[in-house]
Amino acid sequence: MSIKVIQKDVDDWIQNHGVRYFNELTNMAQLTEEVGEVARIIARRYGEQSEKESDKQKDLGEELADVLFVVLCLANQTGVDLESAFYKKLESKTQRDHDRHQNNEKLK
Repeated sequence: MSIKVIQKDVDDWIQNHGVRYFNELTNMAQLTEEVGEVARIIARRYGEQSEKESDKQKDLGEELADVLFVVLCLANQTGVDLESAFYKKLESKTQRDHDRHQNNEKLK
């Protein structure tokens, strides 16, 4: 599935099930909240913090999907073609970091 397709799927969902997009500032706050939920799971499950019993049932995939959903909403409402932007960024990183990581002694 392409990013273009899921951007359209999100827009269709908003049109058919939501009333409208939340404004950009509300969605930015929502994105921050969702990223915080991902951070909480990662910190407790894979980091050094102990995991509370109530956190053990949380699904990392669902939380990452929440982040993606809000990112797609922000892209849609600001007119960003996220697929084009992603591939442009990937090309830029490839050019900039072509051998940077291979030469990083910390990664060996």
